[in-house]
Amino acid sequence: MLNAEEMGVNSQNVDEKAANPATPDMAHLLGKEGDYGKDLKLDNKWAYNIIKQVGNYSEIFERNVGSESPLKIKRGQNNLWNNGGIQYAPPVR
Repeated sequence: MLNAEEMGVNSQNVDEKAANPATPDMAHLLGKEGDYGKDLKLDNKWAYNIIKQVGNYSEIFERNVGSESPLKIKRGQNNLWNNGGIQYAPPVR
């Protein structure tokens, strides 16, 4: 979900991004290339399905504890590393 956020993939555009992935990493994440799901005993669209159903990390955070929730917690260190936070996920391979 962190990878999806970093790549700009969310629940609203995941179908479009899966149909035309911008990078090889995006193609791997969305199950269009590679066979990494097999090692996890999942199909290759497992990440696509999660993103489609619940969103990327930002969507989940904002909905449950962030700006769209009663708690209104700011992302702070829960932001991506390239947005001033400490969240980083290695590429899915």
